Amino acid sequence: MNDDEKWMQVALKEGCKAVGLCSPNPPVGAVLVKDGVELSRGHTQEVGGNHAEREVLSRVAEGEARGATIYVTLEPCSTQGRTGACVNYLMEAGVSRVVYGVKDPNPDHGGRADGILGKVGVEVCSGVCEEECAQLVRAFTMVQNEGRPWVIAKSAMSLDGRITRRPGEGQWLTGEEAREGVQELRGEVDAILTSGETLRQDDPALTVRSEAVCESKKGVLRVVVTREGVNESDYQLFKDEFREKTVVFEKVELYDVLRTLARDHGVNTVLLEAGGSLLGEFSDQALIDEWIIYLAPLVCGGPKVGLAGDGAGSLEERISLEKVMVKQVGGDLCARGVVSREGRRALERS
Repeated sequence: MNDDEKWMQVALKEGCKAVGLCSPNPPVGAVLVKDGVELSRGHTQEVGGNHAEREVLSRVAEGEARGATIYVTLEPCSTQGRTGACVNYLMEAGVSRVVYGVKDPNPDHGGRADGILGKVGVEVCSGVCEEECAQLVRAFTMVQNEGRPWVIAKSAMSLDGRITRRPGEGQWLTGEEAREGVQELRGEVDAILTSGETLRQDDPALTVRSEAVCESKKGVLRVVVTREGVNESDYQLFKDEFREKTVVFEKVELYDVLRTLARDHGVNTVLLEAGGSLLGEFSDQALIDEWIIYLAPLVCGGPKVGLAGDGAGSLEERISLEKVMVKQVGGDLCARGVVSREGRRALERS
């Protein structure tokens, strides 16, 4: 690992701190270095606050950044938004070298920083730890490219693929450690989406209940999709302290639901927590980008499967996962992977 890669790893760790906290902006990390010594580090703040570059510069004295190198996971923005263009802050601070990981997928910015900075003599180096940096902003990239959020499907099931236990045995298949992992996962996303059926059966809270997640994430946006409508007076989603952050879509196509969440609610990432029927619909429509599956050491049987829908008609149509990680969580197993789009025919959408 060379010095650029070493410092970019520091920026990546910093960027992870912004995940789930700064949408619709992307999570970005940065570190400012001079003569091999770190001057400051920072990440994108909540929307309307500093981008990572300005956050880093705000933590050093005036003139201290002159001649320094900044490592940033995403290409610095070059247009005025809620805040000023980051390339301008870098030039004003006198930074002599900019190293970034991945090109900005926003067409208003993408590829412009190199020319702007180069014209004033700032050296630019791109593509350092590119794959890891792209992974960090995958949800933002999805919104920019497809106009919809990145969708993470979460399911907990028995070894035989069932999602419920017999009546009277309680609703949980997995142990406390796995349930805590789900709470932390909720802290990574902008919205939790469930079905009217799950709402009627479980009356879920869909809040973030983990001390590991910052207080500002406790009231994540809750989304219900339903064909039959719901009686709001029956469920806690519409009566608790976060009731203003509950949205219902009745008889709306799933793709349109996602586009509305991105456009009107600034959602970059959706966590899909529902039964097998809705999971199957999302899967059949190629709207799931990442899977997180908890496997409990149980064999339950019964009709309620973890994933329904039409499913794959052949081996060629099956869903393959990449970047798969499997770990033991208490007495359960957790597998997490990204859906591979290679070789799969893209659905045509209007």
